[in-house]
Amino acid sequence: MAMRCLLVDDNARFLEAAKVLLERGGASVVALAGSSNDALVYARELRPDVALLDIDLAGESGFEVAERLSGIVPHLIMISTHAQEDFEELIAESPVLGFLSKSRLSAEAVGALVSAGA
Repeated sequence: MAMRCLLVDDNARFLEAAKVLLERGGASVVALAGSSNDALVYARELRPDVALLDIDLAGESGFEVAERLSGIVPHLIMISTHAQEDFEELIAESPVLGFLSKSRLSAEAVGALVSAGA
């Protein structure tokens, strides 16, 4: 069964590109959310296996959104164009499994993080 993903990012073009990329790799993208409110609604309704959250959402912190999604979505992964080293402490203190650079985003990379954290 394909891994069911929720993508959360305030950039609509990135959301569409990431959806295509993940689905080509065998994942199922169940929803695209442009805000934390949308993410919470989709998470509660669709119960995805994993949520991929942009660290920098318009006016919001992806880490705060991760806190709100923990307990609803079993696996949370932060994504960003920034370097992982810039966020090591926040990642360690949050409920997320880890971090993926947007340039390295793939269904395989998401699956590897989920498997390692399961």
